[in-house]
Amino acid sequence: MEKENKCCCERKKERDDKEYRDLIHRLNRIEGQIRGIRGMVERDVYCTDILVQVSAVNAALNSFNKVLLSNHIKTCVTRDIKEGKEETVDELVHLLQKLMR
Repeated sequence: MEKENKCCCERKKERDDKEYRDLIHRLNRIEGQIRGIRGMVERDVYCTDILVQVSAVNAALNSFNKVLLSNHIKTCVTRDIKEGKEETVDELVHLLQKLMR
């Protein structure tokens, strides 16, 4: 699978192949789970069964966020701090506040 360097902003992150493959694998699984939920709705599956699957997707997304955040702190944030870019800490704090809502 080839990486695409499309972004809605100017900043980009070069990921090594292992990190890239792991994130894409997680997203592919989540996408499959979402398609499964859609199929359940289309087949009129009982509400509680769908809710259990939605909970599983939420857990998978939370896990994805944890991995991505960890990678971000270990690479981007650490690099910026070493380069004296103190505003990165403020950006991280703001991001954590958003994620904790």
